[in-house]
Amino acid sequence: MYFHINAILLLFYNYEYIKKKILVTCALPYANGSIHIGHLLEHIQADIWVRYKKMIGHEVWFCCADDSHGTAIMIESKKSCISPESLISCVSKEHQSDFKKFNISHDHYSSTNSRINKNFVKNIYLTLKKNKFIIENNVEQLYDLKEGMFLPDRFIRGICPVCYQKDQYGDNCESCGSIYKAVELINPISNLSLTKPVLRNTVHLFFSLSALEDKLKKWVFSGVIEQKVLNKLKEWFQFGLKDWDISRDSPYFGFKIPDFLDKYFYVWFDALISYISSFQELCQKEQLNFYEFWKENSNVELYHFIGKDIIYFHALFWPAILEAINFRKPTKIFVHGYLTYQGIKLSKSRGSIISAKKWIKYLDSDSLRYYYASKLSSNMDDIEMNLEEFTKKINSDIVNKIVNLAARNASFLNNFFENHLSSQLDDINLYQFFVNSTHAIGRYWEDRKFNLAIRKIIELSDLANEYINNKKPWNISDITINSDLHNICSTGINFFRIIIICIKPVMPDLIKRSEKFLITKLNWESIKFPLLNHKISIFKPLYKRIDFNFLKDHF
Repeated sequence: MYFHINAILLLFYNYEYIKKKILVTCALPYANGSIHIGHLLEHIQADIWVRYKKMIGHEVWFCCADDSHGTAIMIESKKSCISPESLISCVSKEHQSDFKKFNISHDHYSSTNSRINKNFVKNIYLTLKKNKFIIENNVEQLYDLKEGMFLPDRFIRGICPVCYQKDQYGDNCESCGSIYKAVELINPISNLSLTKPVLRNTVHLFFSLSALEDKLKKWVFSGVIEQKVLNKLKEWFQFGLKDWDISRDSPYFGFKIPDFLDKYFYVWFDALISYISSFQELCQKEQLNFYEFWKENSNVELYHFIGKDIIYFHALFWPAILEAINFRKPTKIFVHGYLTYQGIKLSKSRGSIISAKKWIKYLDSDSLRYYYASKLSSNMDDIEMNLEEFTKKINSDIVNKIVNLAARNASFLNNFFENHLSSQLDDINLYQFFVNSTHAIGRYWEDRKFNLAIRKIIELSDLANEYINNKKPWNISDITINSDLHNICSTGINFFRIIIICIKPVMPDLIKRSEKFLITKLNWESIKFPLLNHKISIFKPLYKRIDFNFLKDHF
């Protein structure tokens, strides 16, 4: 039995969304090296979420910046015999180019060294100082006698004082997640000279985190933090919050602290504030209302995507600063795990990376985006980059199931129906099941349960291909005039269209090719309208298989 389009439309779910204004940020890549696929994990996760939110009608702004200050920048610029400003300018262009190649849809990309950020940092510091949140203290710091400088935390390695794991940084342990002072490391060694540093006294400025502990507790336990992250924060609250050292001694590349000759703001202080300043730059470009987004009790939603190694900064220091200056706090903080390769966390400092440039030289961006989406969930589990699994996922899911669904139906439409889709569907009940299934997929994108969204999409692909296998269009007689064949293949193309719309946030390049094939724009709202009595293009291959042996030779 066949159904006319008007009858079909009565059955579709009416999608209705309350339009929201949303600001999304990622953690800032450091400006002393290239983007690698570990950086891309977070930016792809955020980008998929942003693209979905835009697809369903929300106003979403996506900002990021380069983290451009610190001792590492100063040292790298000296090695390269260029100024720090020249270094960070070159790196910024490279970073933005790499992100663009992976279809990361930043609305604005800035630098912590910007003039606007400098003004915000200075004014926020003076506000904190005026409100008595800034404290001066004499402290002992690790000093490298050979290099003649105080050592930043990341330029010190030693044994974790909590779990005793070797080769850990001077501020936190990547093994157990503990936060500590560099002077607490066991057997510390300077990364610069490979000598044992000594203790020296100096005056540092501290932000009084402890003064805001009660307000922070109230915010943290209000539902903005997910349970696994909350468990870690409970441990920190249990031991009492420590005031935050926001100053560093000369030599250093960064913003000078007012009224001090040789003190600079700690890189993390101005990095967090750049979430505000980079959006201010976007406001100037797009004529947005800055205070609508950042005023206290704003109705705009603010989301930060971060890795699990920087929870302390974003869930304690950052909201404390915002509380102290009467700015709004994040709606949610989304935390992901590490990307590992052969069981090792990808890290430039540890020499284990696959650069974005290397990936894009041999593979496309959609494949990495799809692999990440198939692995990412709303928790903090680490994700292993397994090239064999990656190859199987792309070849099986994308080529054999999704793209093949289009190819096998398009061949009949091309050969016998001049690439025209029928005005009727063959199985309205199955089509309605596909439409209804998109509600769950949408919820999975919304909740960052990307792995479940992908699983559901592949289930639909299997079901669509099973439908074609059962109908056996290749066995239908009187092929040139048979309406059964026309309706079956048109239904198959509509199944493909629903599937490809659902995967649109993940694979932008495949979507562009699919839109050319279907000769229509693919958007979430259009799911409720089947594509009928419509001409499509002659099918051309939409995706290429990946050769695993080739990957083994190049990665």
